[in-house]
Amino acid sequence: MAMASLSVSLFLFLLFTSSTTFSTDEMEEAELLGLFEVMTSLLDDPDWPLAHPLPCSQTPWPGIKCEIAQFPPLFHVTNIHIGPDVLDPPCKSSAYLSHALLKLPYLKSLSIFSCFTTSSVALFPALFHSLSYLEQLALQSNPSLSGEIPSSLGNATNLRVLSLSQNSLKGQIPEGIGGLLCLEELDLSYNNLSGGIPQAIGGLRSLSILDLSWNALQGNLPSSLGQLQLLQKIDLGSNRIQGKIPPNLGMLKKLVLLDLSHNFINGPIPQTFEGLEHLEYLILDHNPLNSVMPLFLGSLEKLTSISLSECGIEGPIPSSISSLRTLTALSLGNNNLSGAIPADLGQLPKLDLLNLSHNQLSGEVSFPDEFVSKLGKRLDVRGNEGLCSSCSQRHKEIEKRNNISVDSEETPYCLNPSGGRNDSEQQTAEDCKRIQAAWNQLEENGSSQTPTWDKNLMLTFWAFVAVVLCSGL
Repeated sequence: MAMASLSVSLFLFLLFTSSTTFSTDEMEEAELLGLFEVMTSLLDDPDWPLAHPLPCSQTPWPGIKCEIAQFPPLFHVTNIHIGPDVLDPPCKSSAYLSHALLKLPYLKSLSIFSCFTTSSVALFPALFHSLSYLEQLALQSNPSLSGEIPSSLGNATNLRVLSLSQNSLKGQIPEGIGGLLCLEELDLSYNNLSGGIPQAIGGLRSLSILDLSWNALQGNLPSSLGQLQLLQKIDLGSNRIQGKIPPNLGMLKKLVLLDLSHNFINGPIPQTFEGLEHLEYLILDHNPLNSVMPLFLGSLEKLTSISLSECGIEGPIPSSISSLRTLTALSLGNNNLSGAIPADLGQLPKLDLLNLSHNQLSGEVSFPDEFVSKLGKRLDVRGNEGLCSSCSQRHKEIEKRNNISVDSEETPYCLNPSGGRNDSEQQTAEDCKRIQAAWNQLEENGSSQTPTWDKNLMLTFWAFVAVVLCSGL
C-alpha cells in the first residue's frame, strides 16, 4: 500500500507541475496535492484529479467544501464527505484512510459512510494529533474499519461530534476521551468495544447525546454521568453493564431518553428519577431489577414510552400511570405483576400499545370498545390466569375480528363466586324463576272472584313476559 501511495503521489506531482490546467492561485500546492492523494485512496476513479483540478471553485465536487482565508486569500479544504448520497464515483474496494489527511490542516469535518467494506482499515494516532481544527468525525457503517480507538483521541480538543458507529472497532474506550471538552455528541454504538465506561466521561460537560449501545461494555455505570447536565439522550442498551443505577442520574434535568435495556442492572429504580421532568422514554427492559414499579412514574408528565418487560417487576401496577396523558406505549410483559389492571388505562387518549402479558394479574379486564378496536393486536394480556373479561357483545366481536388476546381460553369471561353466570345473567335467571312461579300459581289457584276474561288475559301476559325473559337462558 505504501508503494502504491508513493506512485500515486509521484504521478500527481508530475501532473501538477507539467499541466497548465492547474493553478496555485486558489490553494497552496501541498494542500491541493494532499487532497488529490486522499480522494485517490478512497474513490474508484484514478482520474478524479484531472476531472476536478480546481475543487474549491471552477471544478467542484459535491462531497468537498472549502473556505477562503482572509490573508493570504487562498482556499482551504474544510469538509470531506464520502457516502451513498454522493454516488459518482463510488468508493473503491481497496479504500483506506490515507496519511495524506495530515496535509489538510484546516479540515473541520470528515465523514465517510459505507466505504470501508473489504480491506482492513484502522484509525491511526496521528489523525488526532495533527488535525487541530477538526470538529466533526463521522466514520459510520464501515464493516472493515477495525482495531482500537487511539489514545490520542483526547488531543482533538475541538471535536463537537464523534460518531464511529456500525463499524468493527474493539478494545476499550480510551480514558483520554475525557479531554474532549467541546464534544456534544458521542456515538460509538454497534461495535465490539469492551471494558468499562471510563469515569473520565464525566468531563464531557458539553455532551448532549451519548450512545454506546450494542457493544460488550462491562462493569458498573460510572457515577460521573450525573455531572453531564446537558445530556438529553443516554443509550447504553445491549451491553453487559451490571450493578445499580447511580442515583445522581436523577440530576439530569434535560434528559429525554434513557435506554439501559438488555444489561444486568439491578433495581430499584432510584427515587431521584422523580426529578426527570423532561423524560419521555424510559427503556429498562431485560434487566434483573427485581423490584416494584415506583409510584412517582405517574408524576413524570412527559413520559410517552415505558418499557419494563422481563425485569422481575412485582406488586401492583400503580394507578398513577393512568394520569400520563401523553403515554403512547406501556410494555410490562413477562414480570410478576399482581392485582388488578387499572381500568383508567383504557381512557388514556394516546396509548397505542399495551403489553401486560405473562404476569400474575387478576380481576376483570374492562376496556372501552373504542380502545380495544384502536389497539388491535397491540393489546396483549395473555398469560394472566387470574384475569377475566367482562365485555359487551360488540367488544367480543372486535376481539374476534382483530385476534386480540383479551378474551381467549387464557382470559375467560368473569364468573360469580359460585362459578355460575355473571351478575347480570344471574339476575335475569332469578327474575325468570319468579315470573314462572307467579304464572304457575295464577294458573293453578285461579279465584272464582276473577272474571274469566281477566284470568285469561293475565295468563297470556305472564306467558309473554316469561318467554321474552327466559328465551336467552
